[in-house]
Parts: sequence; structure tokens; C-alpha cells
Amino acid sequence: MKDLKTILVHIDASPRSAARLRLARSLARRHGAQATALYAVTPAALEQPFAVMEGAAVAVPLLQQLDEDRRRAAKARFDHEQSGQLSVAWVEDCRPPVAPNLSGRVLASDLLVLGQHDATDPQQAGVPSDFVATVLVSSGRPAVVVPHAGEFEGDFRQVLVAWKPSREASRALHAALPLLLQAERIHVAAAPAQLAPEDRLGLGHWFRSHGLWDRLQPHAAPPDDQAGESLLSLASDVGADLLVMGCYGHGRVREFVLGGASRTVLQHMTLPVLMTH
Repeated sequence: MKDLKTILVHIDASPRSAARLRLARSLARRHGAQATALYAVTPAALEQPFAVMEGAAVAVPLLQQLDEDRRRAAKARFDHEQSGQLSVAWVEDCRPPVAPNLSGRVLASDLLVLGQHDATDPQQAGVPSDFVATVLVSSGRPAVVVPHAGEFEGDFRQVLVAWKPSREASRALHAALPLLLQAERIHVAAAPAQLAPEDRLGLGHWFRSHGLWDRLQPHAAPPDDQAGESLLSLASDVGADLLVMGCYGHGRVREFVLGGASRTVLQHMTLPVLMTH
């Protein structure tokens, strides 16, 4: 994917929505893309069903008011971030279950911007803890996941690519191409043989074909049993602005189970991570 034209950013009632919106706006401006903010959270009545069961006459109006208060807070932050330079569209869809529903709404988007789950933030209520994993695995769309702390402008000059010969890594790499073309340095964690430029079916030839060979800085591939920790450590060492990696996991009946590296990175990330399943 050489062109990045449609970006969808997930919005909830938490203050971190503003940081995600700023990053999405920055990416849209740099790539000439259209950005859309989608407000999607689980209704309070479904978060607290026992309150409704025990006293519906009293509880339902209160929970509906809570939903409206959350929506207004999110819309106020959204409006505050708007400017004449680039307008972002606002869409609402809180039909449950929120993560599977959103997964079906994003299939035509080139890139998603999602937020790392923060269990300590009560204003992130309505967003399931497995929201990011569910959307990534269900939709198959690439997403930049934004940490729950820090400011990130979308100027990804130093990019770290985690590579192994897998479908997930390949899809993440191709999804990141518009960002890689604007990077100054691309750090690649891979086995040396995989970067040999003479292999016309290999990773090195792909970088050369896209005019990125001179920006490459190779690094040793991390051991499988410490991949998540090693990638985050390497990202810090090289001053990476973005980590690109596949998202590994599978669905069960009621939850999505991530692989070790994916789970570690999503739990402990300190920089934006572009992931796709």
C-alpha cells in the first residue's frame, strides 16, 4: 500500500482520545488522507446489568444520563481539537458488542488509530480490555496503537521493523510502506540472510525495490521467548518513533488470545506500534 487515504481513529470519553485524534490528524495531513473519528463505547446499562435488574425504574434514566455525559465529554474534546487546516468527520456507533461491531465498520479504512488499554483510567469505561486485540484480529486492518501516556505527532522518522517470515509480519510491513517512505532511518530486526539484496524474493530486495535500501539499519532478530521485551528495548536504544510488527493471536468463543510478543508489546508499549493480524 503506497497511498494512505482513509484513516479512522477510535474515540471514547477518556482524555487520551485527544492524543489519538492529534496523531490521526497529523498522519492525515502528511499523507493527504481523510480522517474520521468514530465514537464507540459499550452502553452503561450493559456494563452494569445488575443495577438495571434490581431497580430498572431508577437505574435506566441514570445510566442513560451517564451515556450522554460520556458522549458529550468525548464530543467536546473532539471539537476542541478541530481546526480549519484539516477537518475530521465525527461518527457515532455504540451498538453492542462494541469491538466486533467496530471491526465490521472499519474494513474499508486504510489505517486505524486505536488506544492502548489503561485499566487505571475510569474514563475509559465502555472500552473492553481486549478491544484492540479484538479489532485487530477480527478486522485484519492495520492499526497504529497509541500508548496511554505521552504525546506523539505522527512524524515517524526512526522506524523499527520486526521481521520474521510470516503472514502477519508481511502484512504489517506492506501496510507501513507509506510511513516507511517518509522515514529517515529504518531499523530492521531480522536474521541477516533475510536481508540479502541479491535474493529477489527476499526482504532486502523488497526494500531496494522501494528505494529504501540506503535508509536501512539491520539489527539481530530477537529470541522468540523474549521477543516483546527485546523489541521494546531495541526501540528505546535506537530512538524509534514507531514499531512495526505483526499481531499474532487467535479467537476463542468469547475472547481473543494474543501471542506472547504481541501481548507484551500491547501491555508495556512506550511508543506507537503499527500492528496487523
